Amino acid sequence: MTTTTDALPSQPTAAPALDTVRRGRRWITDWTPDDPTFWAATGRRIAARNLALSVFSEHLGFCLWVLWTVIAVNLVNVGIRLSVPELFWLTAVPNLIGSMLRIPYTFAIARFGGRRWTIISVLALLVPATLVAVVVPSGWLAHQSHSVQLWVLLACAAAAGVGGGNFSSSMANISFFYPEGRKGLALGINAAGGNLGVAVTQLLVPLLIVVGVPAAAVALPVHPVHLAVAGLIWMPFIILAAALAWWRMDSLATAHTDTRAYRQALTNPHTWIVSALYVGTFGSFIGFSFALPLVIKTSFPGWLAHHPVIATDLGALAFVGAFVGSLTRPLGGWLADRIGGGAITIAAFLGMAVAVLPAIVAVSRGDFSLFLAAFIVTFALSGIGNGSVYRMIPSIFSAQARTRARREQRDVGALLAAHRRQAAAVIGIAGAVGAFGGFIVQVIFRQASLATTTLLTRAQRTAAADPHQLALVKAHIAAAHRDWSLPALWVFLALYVVLAGLTWTVYRRPVGVGADATTV
Repeated sequence: MTTTTDALPSQPTAAPALDTVRRGRRWITDWTPDDPTFWAATGRRIAARNLALSVFSEHLGFCLWVLWTVIAVNLVNVGIRLSVPELFWLTAVPNLIGSMLRIPYTFAIARFGGRRWTIISVLALLVPATLVAVVVPSGWLAHQSHSVQLWVLLACAAAAGVGGGNFSSSMANISFFYPEGRKGLALGINAAGGNLGVAVTQLLVPLLIVVGVPAAAVALPVHPVHLAVAGLIWMPFIILAAALAWWRMDSLATAHTDTRAYRQALTNPHTWIVSALYVGTFGSFIGFSFALPLVIKTSFPGWLAHHPVIATDLGALAFVGAFVGSLTRPLGGWLADRIGGGAITIAAFLGMAVAVLPAIVAVSRGDFSLFLAAFIVTFALSGIGNGSVYRMIPSIFSAQARTRARREQRDVGALLAAHRRQAAAVIGIAGAVGAFGGFIVQVIFRQASLATTTLLTRAQRTAAADPHQLALVKAHIAAAHRDWSLPALWVFLALYVVLAGLTWTVYRRPVGVGADATTV
């Protein structure tokens, strides 16, 4: 039976649970999703409602988290000129802060409850939205020195990192609502709904900030933009998400991400193996989402010079990949439920390695269409890998609990509960490490681009007075150094092959490090 403070107002003879009274409204004190009768009668409906509201809040978090991928390429339009390496830092810093917040955000579910923390975390998004709306486009900032501009922008970009933390708390919370056999699809839907925020921001924000600007002006390399709109548009949705979470979400008293479980997870080798796999899947997804607009801008200036409309909306190109990767994430969880997370993860990594090869060819030949197509495939496979890796987490720890129960002749139910808490901790750890992988992806791209971007910066300074001449010079530089990203792409390809081998060795080979965890 499910007990909530809202559900039992008419039973004066039954004393309310102590934990319910202490904690407040909408706390569920008895939750057994693995009981088929309970799930069919009550659990399914409550879990679905909380999943839907979690998706909405997490979606907004991702929208704000990647907002600086659009802001960075439009700063020149509000009179702020930064070098390409500096622009890479503006997109990398939110990624870094978001990854650092994911572990404490996981703990927040046990401390505050899923409902209350969702309200807090979504309202925190008002801070980066306000900074983008007020500080970034202000005339004050445009008239400051270069160093002041850079540090202020870095601080504003860092604030957007709070959007990245939402993922871990949301995933940890939802993992407690669903039975073992349904976690893959549920976590896939929850994550995909959040990941779609990347695509929404990169598609809509570049269009909304030029509403009212004449088409002829938009086609120019530097043109007016309403950059404040990039922050203002999220505010009503943030308030709505907080109100809906307060009104309809629940918290589970059984959802404990305790310190002991976290310490146990940190000492479990599977925690770090799964985290490494998530670096390859989610690190690629979020890292490419952040970096791709700048990579395209600095790799194909000649092509962009002949397509000025696309050049003003580079986020739309990144949108395609992020959108596809978001949609395929639940597919990865669904396939993992039926085939096995290990097998799907191996297939995803090998597919990503194969997809990088035409990207390498495209860079060598200067073929933008092939480059974009290769990255769309890579995004799609990274999404599948995201879903399958996260499905592996509860499977691995549940299998460990059953193995331990057989070996030590202990009650499997108690061990399953303890290992589920461990798995929830691993969701936070893997989410943080995977997001940090996105930061590493951007650093790899940045380091590979340094020589070329130095030449482009010099061209910007010498030919800035003549936009047409500047475009020609940049095109010449890009043609002479169009293979600047090849070292980074080869690193990614090698990483995917290594991670595919690691997955097979640990989770698919009949014997090995993961033998006690069984095949997943």
